[in-house]
Amino acid sequence: MAKSPVPADIAAKSFEDAMKELEDIVRRLESGQVKLDDAVAAYERGAALKTHCESKLAEARTKVEKITGTGKNLGVESVASD
Repeated sequence: MAKSPVPADIAAKSFEDAMKELEDIVRRLESGQVKLDDAVAAYERGAALKTHCESKLAEARTKVEKITGTGKNLGVESVASD
């Protein structure tokens, strides 16, 4: 099964904002006070937030590897600022 793309509203979030929302979703689900349909929707959004956070971490790791030379490329490379 192919991964669905991350919704635009999630893709626009910073790592920190996405993590905060993901933590809020986890707390709500763990409380056991969420109706089934709402829980399924929250789980789906949480999965998209997790994917987004993993992507942001991978981007950061790549940038650090380029700077430190610990990745595939050795030496310092120019890293474009977002």
